[in-house]
Amino acid sequence: KDKVAIISGAANGLGASTARLFATEGAIVIVTDVATEEGVAVAESITANGGTARFLKLNVADETDWKSAVSEIVSAYGKIDVLVNNAGVSGSHPDRLNTKTWDEQMDICAKGTFLGMQAVIPIMQENGKGSIVNVSSVSGLVGLPWIHMGYNAAKGAVRMASKAAALQYATDGIRVNSVHPGMMPPMKTAMLSGDPEARRVRIAGIPIQREARCEEVAYANLFLASDEASYITGVELPVDGGWTCQ
Repeated sequence: KDKVAIISGAANGLGASTARLFATEGAIVIVTDVATEEGVAVAESITANGGTARFLKLNVADETDWKSAVSEIVSAYGKIDVLVNNAGVSGSHPDRLNTKTWDEQMDICAKGTFLGMQAVIPIMQENGKGSIVNVSSVSGLVGLPWIHMGYNAAKGAVRMASKAAALQYATDGIRVNSVHPGMMPPMKTAMLSGDPEARRVRIAGIPIQREARCEEVAYANLFLASDEASYITGVELPVDGGWTCQ
C-alpha cells in the first residue's frame, strides 16, 4: 500500500497483469513501455477501477530514458520503493545464429535490466530500502533447444546480475530477486514459440500440463516485492508448473 512501483514492459501480458495486481494492493503504479497507446490504456484501466497509476514511455535499453523517467517519478512522489524489470522480447527466432536477435536480447533483457537497477538503486539507497524483482525465465536456468541462444544468455545474465546486486546492496536495505516463468501465453513478438503444435508438445512435458496464466507469475512478483518477503534476497523463483524440477 502506497508504495511507488515501476513496472517495465507493462503495456501487455505479464507486465500489465503485474501492474494491475500491484494497484489492487494499493501501490502507486508507474506503467512503462515503448507501446504508448497500450500502456496508457493499462494505466487508465487501473485508475478507472479505483487504483493509482500513470504511464511513462520508456525504452529500457536507453540510459537517458531511464534517467528521465526516474527523475520525473521522484519529482512527483519523492521515492521509488519497487522496480519490476519485466520488459523483454521473444527469443524464438527461426535463425538460431542471427546476430540481430543476439543484440536485441542483450539490449532489452540484459542491458535493460541493468539500466533499470542503475537508475533506481541510488534513490533506494537514499530512502534506506527498496525491492527489485527482475523477470528472467526458465531459460535463465537451463538451456533450451528451440530458442535463440541469445535469449538463454540474456536471461542467464538477469539471474546472475540479480544475485550480484543482492549481495552488493543488502546493507542498504535493498532486496533483489529474480522470477523465472515457464511457458506462458505467446508474447506479441513470438515467432516459433507461438506455433500451436509446438506449444502442445511442450505443454505435454510440463508436470501441471498447462501453460501459466499471467496472474500466476504476477503473484510471484508481488510477493517478492512486498514486505512479506523482507528476509528474501538473491533468490531465483521458478514459476513453471514443475518443469525445471524434472
